[in-house]
Amino acid sequence: MFYRRISDDLQVALTLPQHAEALFDLTDRNRTYLKAWLPWLDAVTTVDATRRFIDLTLDNFAKGSALHEVLLYQGEIVGVLGFNTIDKANGIGRVGYWLGEAYTRRGLMTAAVADLIHLGFQELRLQRVEIRCATENRRSRAIPERLGFRHEGTLRNVERVGQRLHSHAVYGLLRSECQAKE
Repeated sequence: MFYRRISDDLQVALTLPQHAEALFDLTDRNRTYLKAWLPWLDAVTTVDATRRFIDLTLDNFAKGSALHEVLLYQGEIVGVLGFNTIDKANGIGRVGYWLGEAYTRRGLMTAAVADLIHLGFQELRLQRVEIRCATENRRSRAIPERLGFRHEGTLRNVERVGQRLHSHAVYGLLRSECQAKE
């Protein structure tokens, strides 16, 4: 099983079918908190829907087109992250993440995304990592900003969440920029 230790209390693991109940429970408990930003939330109303999603992520992982991880804090699933898409031809990984409200403001997701970036550049041989965040989602935008990504522009009205269209801030980080810092 894919598993990485970030610190004594923080680990990431490949999302597997045995995570379905805990992941659905986390999603369900945070539904109100996440509703403003995640367009898929209304479609995930059962554990079975979560299982189907996990099956899809594992199929994409086997094809090398995505990597989905659960974030574990003190042994409990507290969020998810990963490369929602991996463009192998161009060496680009597009990152997505969310965290349960009770675990925000602790640096957990920033540490996990930093680990994911390292994995992407070192193991997957990506040349670019990209993160897109709703322009109004300051907490989500703070992660690429803390990790040295460049704000490359804004895509207007690109994602519908409920009745609202969100614009996305696009952040990019190149492998060469990380190597220059080392």
